[in-house]
Amino acid sequence: METIYKNLSIFCGTGTEQGMAREIERKFLVKNDAWKNGRQGLYCRQGYLVTGEEVTVRVRILGGEGYLTIKGRTEGITRDEFEYRIPLEDARAMLGSMSSGGIVEKIRYHIEVKGFTWDVDEFWGENSGLVLAEVELEDEDQVPEFPDWLGQEVTGDVRYYNAYLAGNPFSAWKK
Repeated sequence: METIYKNLSIFCGTGTEQGMAREIERKFLVKNDAWKNGRQGLYCRQGYLVTGEEVTVRVRILGGEGYLTIKGRTEGITRDEFEYRIPLEDARAMLGSMSSGGIVEKIRYHIEVKGFTWDVDEFWGENSGLVLAEVELEDEDQVPEFPDWLGQEVTGDVRYYNAYLAGNPFSAWKK
């Protein structure tokens, strides 16, 4: 895995010019539709080229744009993340022939709540019925305002990682 990660870093660049970031994120179930309030979201289709403890490589089409994302190991609620815009046709080709596991489909909504942007994902297809909200933070000690529509926190629960959902869809979980 480490070799794959190094090779992808070389291919994509060092991250200092475009996608380098530390992702610090908390994730929650959503308990009702109060967040929706007529909002329009973006259609997202994504798959995984590599999934592992050390590195995950995702290809995504979001709102008509293609992205390649490399995520490192999660420590606490933080991990390295490198994201690069790629040609839409390349993203389509990778999703069609190179992704392992299933494809995750969802509508992503961006909702501003007291200085924080919450990304709410309403899943479709085999993950239909699942709605998750995540918020990115500047540091692990930062505490956002929690909207009333948030349910149980699932940060760190691998079942709610999109990479897990690609191969283990929500519809197949024992209820």
